[in-house]
Amino acid sequence: MPVHRLLPTPEATDLLALTREIARDELAGRASADEAAETFPRDVFRLLGEAGLLGLPYPEEYGGGAQPYGVYLQVLEELSSAWMTVGVGLSVHTMSCFPLAHFGTPEQKQRWLPEMVGGGLLGAFALSEPHAGSDAAALTTRAVRQDDAYTVSGAKAWITHGGVADFYTLMARTSDDGARGISCLLVDGRTPGLTAGTPEHKMGLTGSLTTPLYFEDALVPAERLIGNEGDGLKIALCALDSGRLGIAACAVGLAQAALDLAVDYAKQRRQFGRPIIEFQGVEFLLADMAAAVQSARATYLDGARRRDAGLPFGEQASVAKLVATDAAMKVTTDAVQVLGGAGYTRDFPAERFMREAKVLQIFEGTNQIQRMLIARHLARA
Repeated sequence: MPVHRLLPTPEATDLLALTREIARDELAGRASADEAAETFPRDVFRLLGEAGLLGLPYPEEYGGGAQPYGVYLQVLEELSSAWMTVGVGLSVHTMSCFPLAHFGTPEQKQRWLPEMVGGGLLGAFALSEPHAGSDAAALTTRAVRQDDAYTVSGAKAWITHGGVADFYTLMARTSDDGARGISCLLVDGRTPGLTAGTPEHKMGLTGSLTTPLYFEDALVPAERLIGNEGDGLKIALCALDSGRLGIAACAVGLAQAALDLAVDYAKQRRQFGRPIIEFQGVEFLLADMAAAVQSARATYLDGARRRDAGLPFGEQASVAKLVATDAAMKVTTDAVQVLGGAGYTRDFPAERFMREAKVLQIFEGTNQIQRMLIARHLARA
């Protein structure tokens, strides 16, 4: 069912209408088949680029859409409700552009940002490693400065768009000074010495490529250092605050799709002579699902309003990520229950929604990490 949104401008209203049209006409009809075939929809991201959706929160002077973050997040929600792989992919791409857009020099932004946010390129965010997931400061991939270039060696893990990204925002160690020894490099996807490993075999988001990355003496020009040496972890954490709002919006889109499916099924499925939506056991379940979706949407919009106003929003981003992804897991599970035996089959997308929801509680900082971050904000208050 369409979500009635409060949007700030007629331009934003038109943008959401365009997004719904793309979601309906280009995404919804092929999502199940492409996910089953584990096919990465690169053509869809080209389409989103042509529609101006790959750089919505970035300045017009660099080719972006100059939209408030709250509008961009609602675009993410709409896309995710039709095809989760696409919503998550857009969120990852947007986060991959963040370091250059917010910490790059004017010369760097002028040189590289227009193509990154203008729709021609697809990005990836390379932070995690096999032994450095939640403990990002423990990463060991090393970048050694030699004259006008860095020689990068090491391995990254769980990289969305690994092997198909046109650029990677890479966090690598440039000194042994703990968390202060990590730097940010903007790496061209065609760099010699950079390769992607075998895609992971996942329980959900099977259309989204997730691979390890290997750097074997890959040369990255020193001019591609974003910020100063040692700023990398700070840059990554700032990007993750915004990225968590993106994942929250994706989670709400997925939960909304599951709710819509459950309601439609409950209206049509008849037992004991009437639609099952008329039975209190089902209608209460659906009501709780609707309340969870609307509550989760409110959390990400609250974080977005603070971000758009220039206020601190890290705590709200963690709350939104925690609440929205837990809600998505609960709502998709309940959608399977409403559909009963049909929900356990692949004839309906309910089981796929449930599988896709699980990873939302894990990436962009596990929900246990979000609870820790929220508690730290409380302790500092």
